[in-house]
Amino acid sequence: MTRDDLFNTNASIVQGVAAACAKACPNAMFLIISNPVNSTVPIFAETLKKAGVYNKKRLFGVTTLDIVRANTFVAENQGFDVNTTNVPVVGGHAGTTILPLLSQVPGAKFSEEDIAKLTHRIQFGGDEVVAAKAGTGSATLSMAFAGKHFASRLISAMKGEKNVVECTFVENDLTSAPFFSTKVRLGPNGVEEILPVGPLSAFEADSLSKLVPDLIVQANKGIQFANK
Repeated sequence: MTRDDLFNTNASIVQGVAAACAKACPNAMFLIISNPVNSTVPIFAETLKKAGVYNKKRLFGVTTLDIVRANTFVAENQGFDVNTTNVPVVGGHAGTTILPLLSQVPGAKFSEEDIAKLTHRIQFGGDEVVAAKAGTGSATLSMAFAGKHFASRLISAMKGEKNVVECTFVENDLTSAPFFSTKVRLGPNGVEEILPVGPLSAFEADSLSKLVPDLIVQANKGIQFANK
């Protein structure tokens, strides 16, 4: 199933859920995990805006699966403990819009070949799952794990835990894209602080410049759907 297929299936579902939430629980925290996240988060936002209840601090695209994969693959490559490996992943949640910041992994040393292969594997890890299941399914257990992790972290922040930082796809002005996944400090009211992307390698800076136009196109697709 392509991202376009997912959009055609999920766009109206997400829009309907958003409309119901706008009436029933407008002040809730909304964690969007339905793909394509790069488009479904803007759909959810636009639907809440129509109802006059949008709060950008309370809407999150869950991109945690990208971080889970990045941590796993980098730990395997470097011989690290996966439980203490933390790879920032920015951008979006589809293919080449996913950008693991390998240059920011403490103590890691990668060859250029490692960087290219790891980046591609993190971006297209879902394809490995589909192939392993012989086309009969996609990522399910890992997606559930990722969703639970982000939800638990947000709940901890809502209960007062300090310095809870997670990568998530939210509205911000770090780039010209309306939504962008980056490190975010979470708090009782949701987004407490949008953190900067930080220093990038030449490879990462080039990749970032190329992915932003794709994020804009995919966000606009969701916005146009919600407003048609």
